[in-house]
Amino acid sequence: MTPPKYRQVADALRREIDSGKYPPGSRLPSESELSGRFDASRNTVRSGLGVLVSEGLITSSQGLGYEVRSHEVFELNASKFENLNFPQNGDAYNTDVTNAGRRPHQTFRVEMLPAPKDVSERLRIEAGTKSVLRFCHRYVDDVPWSTQATYYPGWLVEEAPRLAEPGDIAEGTTRYLADHGITQVGYFDELSARMPTPDEARLLEVGAGVPMLLWMRTGYSESKPIRCTITTFRGDLNRMNYEIGDLSARGESL
Repeated sequence: MTPPKYRQVADALRREIDSGKYPPGSRLPSESELSGRFDASRNTVRSGLGVLVSEGLITSSQGLGYEVRSHEVFELNASKFENLNFPQNGDAYNTDVTNAGRRPHQTFRVEMLPAPKDVSERLRIEAGTKSVLRFCHRYVDDVPWSTQATYYPGWLVEEAPRLAEPGDIAEGTTRYLADHGITQVGYFDELSARMPTPDEARLLEVGAGVPMLLWMRTGYSESKPIRCTITTFRGDLNRMNYEIGDLSARGESL
């Protein structure tokens, strides 16, 4: 079945962007020029361009036309993230971003509230039990990168009171807890993807067509779970990798 004309326009331009014909920062031909090229009305061309805007591939400016967005992907090594055996410059996020030669910035919100059902199950606490939520809105080079919601069981606050205090814990909560005798000895990761909620689209400044990568990490001490972290990444600006086993044959990083 032949796709609608506006989809044909979007698909053709997407292929040309992917091939490098229109590199990041370059301008696409005008709607009038594209209308002639595709033998389509300007409304049809505009609808096709709108698809690419929603996917985060291009931006639209009044009077300036359409420009290909710069997509400098950030690569996160999930195996090393929060691993206290590796040198850190502040928390894991600041360490990874600064080590990549880029600029970190984040804002915080801390509150006591009942843990959501999926979180309470992972923390092995009763549904509705109070927990500490530490919520971060993170940026890389001033571009929204992710949101991170970490839930800690309420009993942990007595042993580590700074968890419930507003603002940053400069050394990172994993290191802070370890300094208080609560060592994370392992974690269980779950990865999934979906389209953004309206709040996520607003916070991460993405169109409705840009998927979200969800990373849920449950951290454990020797005897029980101590936190559940849900990180929501922009799918267009992030790539995650893991290192498992002996990788000596891999040689230098790609």
